[in-house]
Formats: sequence, structure tokens, C-alpha cells
Amino acid sequence: MKEPFTDIDVETADSGFYEGYSKPIALISKLGIALLVIWALIWPLNANDMLSSWNTSLLNVFNTFYVISVGCFAIFLFVIAVWPSSGKRILGRPGEGAEFSTFSWFAMMFGAGLGVGLMVFATAEPLGLWGSNPVTVAGGATPNTEEALQSAFRYTFAHYGFHAWAIYVVTGLSLAYYAYTRDMPLTIRSALTPIFGRLLNGPLGHIVDIIGVVATILGVSVTIGFGVSQLVDGIYSITDMEWLMQVKEDGPPTPSKVGLLAALVMIMFLSTLSAVSGVGRGVKYLSNLNLVLSLTLLGTFIVFGSFGFAMTTYGTAMVDYIINFFSLSFGAYGAPDLETFKASLPAAAQSLSAAEIDKVFATGPWGDFAAFKGGLPAGVSEETATELWAATEGSRLFKWQAAWTTFYWAWWIAFSPFVGLFLARISRGRTVREFILGAVIAPALVCFAWMTILGGTAITLEMNGTADGAIIGATNTNKLFVTLSYMLDGQLLSALTIMCVVLIMTFLVTSADSGILVMNTIQSGGSLQAGIKHRVIWGVLMTAVIGTLLLAGGGGLDALKYAMIIGALPFTFIMVLMCLSLAKALIRDSMRDSRGIYTGPPSTDPAMRVPAE
Repeated sequence: MKEPFTDIDVETADSGFYEGYSKPIALISKLGIALLVIWALIWPLNANDMLSSWNTSLLNVFNTFYVISVGCFAIFLFVIAVWPSSGKRILGRPGEGAEFSTFSWFAMMFGAGLGVGLMVFATAEPLGLWGSNPVTVAGGATPNTEEALQSAFRYTFAHYGFHAWAIYVVTGLSLAYYAYTRDMPLTIRSALTPIFGRLLNGPLGHIVDIIGVVATILGVSVTIGFGVSQLVDGIYSITDMEWLMQVKEDGPPTPSKVGLLAALVMIMFLSTLSAVSGVGRGVKYLSNLNLVLSLTLLGTFIVFGSFGFAMTTYGTAMVDYIINFFSLSFGAYGAPDLETFKASLPAAAQSLSAAEIDKVFATGPWGDFAAFKGGLPAGVSEETATELWAATEGSRLFKWQAAWTTFYWAWWIAFSPFVGLFLARISRGRTVREFILGAVIAPALVCFAWMTILGGTAITLEMNGTADGAIIGATNTNKLFVTLSYMLDGQLLSALTIMCVVLIMTFLVTSADSGILVMNTIQSGGSLQAGIKHRVIWGVLMTAVIGTLLLAGGGGLDALKYAMIIGALPFTFIMVLMCLSLAKALIRDSMRDSRGIYTGPPSTDPAMRVPAE
């Protein structure tokens, strides 16, 4: 049995502006992002409409692929964690210790992985799912009632639990394994060498890395977009500066374009400064601060919120999540077909016009039966309305999954080159089992506690009538601050609001500067010493991407989300190949071990090596 192929050679420039960088990767990545920025800046309406159309078409075809792929990622990791020969492998030289302390390792992992998402969706996720999830859509529970609590937290745990972190760890473990056990470059193409070998030294390898860069910038952009919106909400709640918000006639106030752009420029400026300082200083210290402030916020909700309700919910929701793990992993809904829908209509509905049937077919998953019936033409009987409602169930379930679960999976997948490479960067010296358990199980358990304590408090305030619909009616990015306003008052409320704004800022800076460092690492062929000027350039490009797509979406996040879901699809295929490659590498390395063939980093003992292929 021969040695594994490790001779990855990412050709980089020896001098000039791109010294130390792969010109094809850097130039094509920057050109693609620049074209997206120009398109969204010059033709914002066209960009938004086209991205929306592509997103719809893509989800109609690939929704099932997204869902089942993520389920397979989670199962794959659990198998290799418990398998003795693979779980005990060290990501580095035998006996090598961890580079960072467990506290700093967890802090950086937590801040980079879900920091901004947790601040935005700590209350918005449980509340939103309390009002709409597959159980309520199918009529198994009434939205916003006690009977809908179980299913609400089941899907909350699914979206922020083992599945979410498994996506990150598939990428991170694949990169770390080859980088630290085989001394290969810390870049995306290295993870596919067991399948493609020397082919990755050419255009195929460049394509893989470029897809990783584009997915990273889109995933980070969506995260920054949500975070910046929440930051504006927080600053407004402290200062009451009217220019930060725009008032709508048919909904709650939302951050204005000027407010969003001002906050974005400030965050990206701070992020670029932090990225210039490197992982060992800026990112590490900010991550530690994030974790301390997060624990302070969590402690406040424990003392003043509904802690008893949260802990009861935590236990029951955990059991329910585990019981339904496989159905959540592989329960995908197919895209509805208009002709099939027409054929399934009850006889009494055949008299409806084509336009009326199209309207019924387009029913979304967010309303209830009363709203659905109210939108039907006059004269439709109760019995016919009920039959029509039943006929749209499959369509509503698909639309719910595509808009919620699949959006999350695409978000985490687009985010995974960034988080995965970052996890790999900070995990040298840990075992495969420690990496999986530490980066899948531990942060997921913290996310569960976060969601049940903060989200459970918001739900309790609505259930007992204290909030009277105010939290439900707020925008997703403002739900946390509205919850605080009904939970606290006076100087304590002001202090907590200010602390939340600071926490959002540090989470945003951590996510953005880590993303900048990761993109430079990929473009430099895995080098951890990316040039400062290129960190600054990517900070400017990321600011331009987020800003122009926010403008294209009218100040909303839709255009950003559409672009991210589209950009995540190619990397999903790469992640599937990563799993196959890693499985092959682990099996082959175990066989080599059994035959006494050394597979670790280059050894000084020639007797421990055999000729490579």
C-alpha cells in the first residue's frame, strides 16, 4: 500500500502586488464579486428580481438535495467520532498539544459560528416557529398556543443544533485532517485529494477554491446583514435618532438605508483593523469578550426571565429533538406542480377561474385557515374551502421548508468554508473525536440553552398577555430589544441594551474579520500569513457586496439571501465529496497503520516512508 497523495502545489506569485497569492484564485474571485457589486449598484431592481427568480427555480429542484445532504453530514460525523480507529487520531504530530486553551478555542468557535445568528434569532426563532412550523401548517396544532410549543422548539433545535454544527465540522475536520496529519496546505482543494489527486494542482483545484471564496463572502455577508440591521435597532432604542429608522404604513418600523449603510461602514472598518492584527490577537481577544458578554446576557435572562419554563422546555425539547432526529434529517418536501394540483382539486372547485386557481396554488405557509378562506372568491362554501385548504397542504409544507429550513442549511453551508477553515486553523493538536464532540455537541447544547432561555422568556411574555403581541409584531432584528423592554425597566434596561449593542458589534467584527482572514488563506494556497493590503481589499469588497445588495433589496435582506442560497449550492456538492474523501482517507490510513506504514507529517526516519504513487 502506497503513501497518500500529498503533493498539492498551489502556484503563487513570487513578486509584485500578488506576491504569495494564487493569481487565478484571487483575480477570478475578485472579478466575480466586483461584477455582482456593479450589477446590484447599476440595476438594483433587475438584480433583485433575477436573484429571486433564480432562487425559486433552484429551490424547486434542489430543496430535497439540501435537506438530505445535511442529514448525511450529521450521521457521517457521529459514525467517525465513535469509530475507535478514526476517533483517536490526532490532528497533528503524535503527542502534539492544542495550540489554544479550551476556553479560547470554544470562545472563538462559538463567536465565529453562530454569534450574530444567536443575537438576532434568540427570540425571533422560537417565536416565529411558535406561529408557523410543519405541524401547525399541517393543522396538527394551533399557532401561538401552548399546543404549538413542542413543535416550535423541535424545529428551533433542528435549525441551531447538531445539524447546523455538523455542516461546519464536515468542512473544518476535512481541512484540519489533511493540513495537520499530512502537512498539506490549509485550503479547500486539499480536502478532495483522496478522490482527485494530482488533478487538483490545475484548473480543477482553482475552481474548488474559488467556489469556497465566493460561498464564504456570501455567507458572511448575510450574517453581517442581519447583524447590522439588529445593531441599528439597538442604537435606535438607546438614542431615538429618527434618521436610523423608516416608518411603514403596513408594518413595524425598520432600519433605514442610511442607517444600515452607516452601521455597515463602521463595522467593516473595525473588522478590517481586527483582521490586520491577526487571529492570535484581535480575533482571540474579541472572541473571549464575546463569550463573557454572552454569559452576562444569559445570566440576566436567568434572573429576570422565565428560567423555570426554559429549563422544563429544554429537557422536553431535547428528548423530542432526539426522537425526531431522523425525520428532521431526511424529511424533505418536494416542489409542488401546478398541473398535479389542478387535477387534485375537488369537483366543487373546478368552476374557479384559472387566475383564482393560481392564487390558491400560491398560498403561503404563514396564514391560517380563516385568512385563507377570506381570500377565496365569494360564494365558496365552507366544505369547498376546507377541501381546497387540504389540497394546498403539500405546497405549503414545501414553501415553509424552502423558506426556513433550507434557507438555514444554505446559510450554514455558505458559511462553512469560513467557519470550517477557521475551526481547522484553531484546532491543531486535538483528536478527531474531541474536534467533533467539541464543535458539534458542546456548542449545540449552548445554543439550545440560549434559545430556550431567551426565546422562552419572549414566549412567556406573550402567553401571559404582558407583551400583548408586541414582540410577535416586531421585526426579527428588534424582537430581542422589545423583549428586554417588557422584562426590565429603568437604568437596568438601559445598561442591558447598551451591553447588547456592544455584544452585537463584537460578534459582527469577529465574524467579518475571521471571514477576511479565511478568504486570504484560501487565495494564498493555505498560508496563514496573508498580506495586510489584501485583507484591507477584501474588507472593502465585502462592504461593497453587503451595501449594494441591501440597496437592491430596498433596505431588506432578500437580495442578500437569494444570492447566498444560489452561491451555497456548488459548495454543497463539494461538501458531499469532502465526506467521501475523508471516509476514504480514514479507512486507508487505518489499513496503513495495521501494516506499519507511516502516514503522518514527514518523518526524519527514511525507514518509516515508502515511495509515493
